[in-house]
Amino acid sequence: MAVNEDLFPNLKSDYTCTSPPDERYNCIAWAAGVTDEWWDPVDGVWPDELPNDDSLVTLVKLYEGIGFDLCADGDLEAGFEKIPLYGMEGVYEHAARQLPNGRWTSKLGPDDDIEHPRADSLAGDHYGPVVHFLKRKRVEINDKSVRS
Repeated sequence: MAVNEDLFPNLKSDYTCTSPPDERYNCIAWAAGVTDEWWDPVDGVWPDELPNDDSLVTLVKLYEGIGFDLCADGDLEAGFEKIPLYGMEGVYEHAARQLPNGRWTSKLGPDDDIEHPRADSLAGDHYGPVVHFLKRKRVEINDKSVRS
C-alpha cells in the first residue's frame, strides 16, 4: 500500500514500506517496539495510573514508565534508541522510532510500517511538528539490537 504523500509533504517518496497493514498495533506501541497491542487511552491498552487522555504530557509519562527520558534531539547516539513525538496544541498525533542505522520507522495507524530518512519526514499539518524526543539505552548482543 502506498502512503498518501499529500498528507506528508516532507516525505517526498523517500520511504520504504517495511510491513503490510496490521490493525493489532499502532504507532504509539510500535515506537516502543510492541507489535501485538494497540496503545490508546480510550480504545486500547493503557496503564491504569495514567490519565485517559491524548495529551503530550501523558504520552511522555507513558514512555518514561518504560525507561525513556526526554532528550534534546534526534541525533543518532551510540547505545540509545530514540522516539520523536509529534503533536499539535498539546495533543499527540504520532510517535516513531529511530533505527540503529539512524533512519526512522513509523506505523501509520492501522496501515503500513514505513522506514523514512528523518524524524521530520512526517512533520506537517497531519501530525504536526516533532515536539519532543525521548531516548533509552539499547543493549547490543551479538550485533543485534535488543531493548533493555
